[in-house]
Amino acid sequence: MKRKTTYKAFDAAAYLDNDAVIADYLSAAAEEPNPDVFVAALGDVAKARGMAQIAKDSGLGRESLYKALSAGAHPRFETINSVLRALGMKFIVVVYARRNVNIKER
Repeated sequence: MKRKTTYKAFDAAAYLDNDAVIADYLSAAAEEPNPDVFVAALGDVAKARGMAQIAKDSGLGRESLYKALSAGAHPRFETINSVLRALGMKFIVVVYARRNVNIKER
């Protein structure tokens, strides 16, 4: 008799157990050209930290947070920034490639 193999769905939230891992995970997701990847990663992190606590700390309702971080959602910058701050994280901008752009010097 052939045994049927079943697999448990992968849950990234189970591995997001410290700030350094979370920062690396979000940074990698932000590198993707598809913004849905970052929103999904932010949802994984919020789930790992506890949606109710992140909702409270960000000033969002729990259901609003679930909706904002669900597949296909297009949350506003303010929402993403509030969630990041509730996680103790922030966006930073770094130069990764020089382009020949003429900018007037002051």
